Amino acid sequence: MFDSLSDKLQVTLGDLRKRGRLDEEAISRAMREIRLALLEADVNFGVVKDFVGRVRGRAVGADVLRSLTPGQQVVKIVHEELTALMGSGDSKLAFAPRPPTVILLAGLQGSGKTTTAGKLALLLRKEGKAPGLVAADLQRPAAIDQLEQLGRQIQIPVYAQRESRDAVLAVREGLERARADGCDVVVVDTAGRLQIDEALMQELADVRDVARPTNVLLVLDAMTGQEAVAVAEAFQERVAFDGIVLTKLDGDARGGAALSVKAVTGKPIKLVSVGEKLDQLEYFHPDRMASRILGMGDVLSLIEKAEAAASEEEQEELERRMRTGEFTFDDFLTSYRMLRKMGPLKGVLSMVPGLGQQLQGLEVNERELARVEAIVLSMTPKERRLPHVIDGSRRLRIAKGSGTSVQQVNQLLGARKQMAKMMKEMGKGKLPALPGVAGKR
Repeated sequence: MFDSLSDKLQVTLGDLRKRGRLDEEAISRAMREIRLALLEADVNFGVVKDFVGRVRGRAVGADVLRSLTPGQQVVKIVHEELTALMGSGDSKLAFAPRPPTVILLAGLQGSGKTTTAGKLALLLRKEGKAPGLVAADLQRPAAIDQLEQLGRQIQIPVYAQRESRDAVLAVREGLERARADGCDVVVVDTAGRLQIDEALMQELADVRDVARPTNVLLVLDAMTGQEAVAVAEAFQERVAFDGIVLTKLDGDARGGAALSVKAVTGKPIKLVSVGEKLDQLEYFHPDRMASRILGMGDVLSLIEKAEAAASEEEQEELERRMRTGEFTFDDFLTSYRMLRKMGPLKGVLSMVPGLGQQLQGLEVNERELARVEAIVLSMTPKERRLPHVIDGSRRLRIAKGSGTSVQQVNQLLGARKQMAKMMKEMGKGKLPALPGVAGKR
């Protein structure tokens, strides 16, 4: 998501950065390009008009035009305005002073509410909460089955009422059972419809009245673009919600919903789904997203992902071994699995400042990485620990065991040797020259 918008904004702002001085004509051309980029990204027309007006008003100020680095000043302004557009501060969930905290999920059918309920429960458990799930979607035949299956996967209790078609009764009984079992947070999965209608809104209002939620979150499919914004407006008129969960942010949506919904509804995006796996729900940080759109990277998110993927002791031990050149294939497996936990590789790399432009057009082959893992797993524990014992016959056995060729095994062995050497040099303070970044120390 945002790839096309990001590319266009980076090109436009890159041109401004190269200029020694700016005049109003150069800024006007840049504003036209920014306007077109946002409209092509399916951002609401009124939102685009206001955004460009604010950026232009600040960019033609005397402080910018007389600055020694006017292009960088304009980039800073765009970053600040993008952040404000998506919600200037991080918007966390509210928790009740007396548990359980009830979180009600609303939205249309197909927006991903049930999966989001499971993801949210898992996220809350990682934060030390004791969550439970209540099935209040009695309209879709498989909704209860789906929620129960998710509950079993993440080992979180699901409270369902199969004997009745009364959603209010299901929520009342579910909350009572969750409270009795000691759940301090309860996520309620409500019914949706293919379109907004009176029956949907009335049922949602009735469920809200009995659940008395601390948070009402509207789940929107980011892939639907401006339609998601229209849905948010319609729900806002009938049911007061506190914030938004955007699903499918990892898809090829153009980004219009994420950039429009806060400005149109006034409600912040609180959470975003960045993948299909149940652990791929994250809190939304507008400033970090603005940085990624402008190719500035996202170091804080990268650090948080790394910390979640491995304990501090594991990271320190791996770093120690790598700095001494002791990079065995066991170390490779450890680091590879840490990386896999952090999410899709291209997404992780895009968080590194300066790599955004270099990744354009680059296809990161996750299958190739899986093939490398297969080669390593075909080695014996001794071979992984002491790679130098791998002779010709062992290479042939490893290739057959992993479904690869001897040439591919040789390539991996050579790459490991080079990496161990590089790590050893880095440990001594000798940074190797990287292509395209010479002299940028």
